[in-house]
Amino acid sequence: MPELVTKSVAQEQEEQNLGTHKVATRTAIIRLAGFTIVAAAVIVLAVLVAAAAYPPDKYSLISPSGIAFSDFRGYEDWAVVSSARTDEVLKVIVANPTMINAFKAGVPVNGQAFPDGSMIVKLQWKQKKSTEAQFAVDVPDVFTQAFVMEKDSKRFPKTGGWGYAVFNYDAPSDKFAADPKSLSDCGNACHTVVKAKDYIFHPYEKR
Repeated sequence: MPELVTKSVAQEQEEQNLGTHKVATRTAIIRLAGFTIVAAAVIVLAVLVAAAAYPPDKYSLISPSGIAFSDFRGYEDWAVVSSARTDEVLKVIVANPTMINAFKAGVPVNGQAFPDGSMIVKLQWKQKKSTEAQFAVDVPDVFTQAFVMEKDSKRFPKTGGWGYAVFNYDAPSDKFAADPKSLSDCGNACHTVVKAKDYIFHPYEKR
């Protein structure tokens, strides 16, 4: 009889320990789940903050026709070919080293075409009157657009080997965007008039 009582007490104690263990396990699981949810929320928030602080790089943009802005990486430091202006816009034309070397070798005046890999960019600004100069002069105000051309005879055989694209700049948001109406041949209609000069309006100006 005492043995039976002892077993009963032992069993009861074992059940109590088992119950306590289950409660502890359940509590640990709940805490872990809560921690996981909080951690996930923190990660999502960090990603959103980072996305807001660091918007997509302009070189990740691709025009509707597939011309990547990254093809023109470093254009900010390319040599100047020429400049132009209209009543509302100031323009500076720059080209990559491949095209600059071709210009210096006499292309297109010598009747030769620019080699594949040539790239040229027309940078455009709204203009304003200088308030500092001692004479009347227009100076750049807000940057608005990068009009780009690249020579690739295999990709653009129908437009003299040149591909065209436009990347617009919005000053308030400090962001670039590919022009939705910009096709690879968007500038060809205008440039056909200078087909004899390999579709390039501006010569490399004397300096």
